[in-house]
Amino acid sequence: MTSEEARTRLLARRAELDREDAANSDSRDTVELQQDSVGRLSRMDAMQQQAMAQATERRRQAERLRITAALARIEEGEWGWCTACGEAIAAKRLEHDPSTPTCLSCASGG
Repeated sequence: MTSEEARTRLLARRAELDREDAANSDSRDTVELQQDSVGRLSRMDAMQQQAMAQATERRRQAERLRITAALARIEEGEWGWCTACGEAIAAKRLEHDPSTPTCLSCASGG
């Protein structure tokens, strides 16, 4: 995978994350207590759904940060090199996730 192919994939994924955020923004809102609703179980269910939506948003934000960092590495000519040890990252690893910052050895703590 070339750096231009990686840039294209990263930009497309970032746009997809933005669309997902926009589509799910209302599910992260504060749960309101409604006197006419079924009761405590309905509120607990709504709070659980809200918590799951917030966790999903945090994962998307973390992925967005990885994408931004990878795009910066592409601009600097450093993409494809491990940020920890400086060795080349395996092509298959980059193909799977072009935002990965480390080689497999560094990622596994070795």
